[in-house]
Amino acid sequence: MTDAATATAPGTGARGGRSSDAGNATAKALRLLEAAAAPGGPHRLGAIAASAGVPKASAHRILRTLVADAFLVPDGDGGYTTGPRLRALAAQVTADGAGDELVQSELTALRDRTGHTVHAALRSGDGAAYTHKVSGTHAVQMASHVGMRMPLHSTAIGKCVLAELGDDELTALLGRAGLPARTPRTLTDGGALRRELARVRADGFALDDEENETTIRCLGAPLRDAAGAVIGGVSVSTVTFLVPREDLLALAGTVRETAAAISARLR
Repeated sequence: MTDAATATAPGTGARGGRSSDAGNATAKALRLLEAAAAPGGPHRLGAIAASAGVPKASAHRILRTLVADAFLVPDGDGGYTTGPRLRALAAQVTADGAGDELVQSELTALRDRTGHTVHAALRSGDGAAYTHKVSGTHAVQMASHVGMRMPLHSTAIGKCVLAELGDDELTALLGRAGLPARTPRTLTDGGALRRELARVRADGFALDDEENETTIRCLGAPLRDAAGAVIGGVSVSTVTFLVPREDLLALAGTVRETAAAISARLR
């Protein structure tokens, strides 16, 4: 679910620019569709264009096409929301649940082994969205839910995604999304974040140490597609006053094993 943010400039492709133009237009359309379909809609043109990193003039032209093809519908007040064709596509994907059951079984097994809340999330534009949640056995429960979006720079799964991006794509993404402070512990300095991402690449897991929400600490490992690209991640989430940091770090190998098992089943 990664963006093609580094598409070749028109005219520089092997076929004289035609395939490059098409690829670039496709990437823009997919990012705009993702932004328009994000929770909290309807979303207006400016917000959709900014979220997708597409100039407003181009965004308006592409959105008109998506409306004409019924992937989106205008709300009559300048906003856009999901259309019947996009909803039908989502229903078709959801109905093919065999792979989803395998993912759910692996996540449930991880919860049973650790007792902690387990999430899986996939990249969605410049953020990520939870696709699965298995609640922990502790009395204190997480407020997260399937479909909830989260930033990349302040979450364990998000850092797994960012750690695998090329420097140009990372720079472009951070330029669009910024590094807003979610808590006093959020990494808001680009250099500090890049050093943290280097550690994530070396260790094969990421830590959110109260960086996205106070009193919540998460450890995540990357999910990869058939080509080996990181598309999201699996994480265990803990409450800081119940689970010491060292106890969470001791689960890194277990979380990595679960992420690798799910990645293998997704191929």
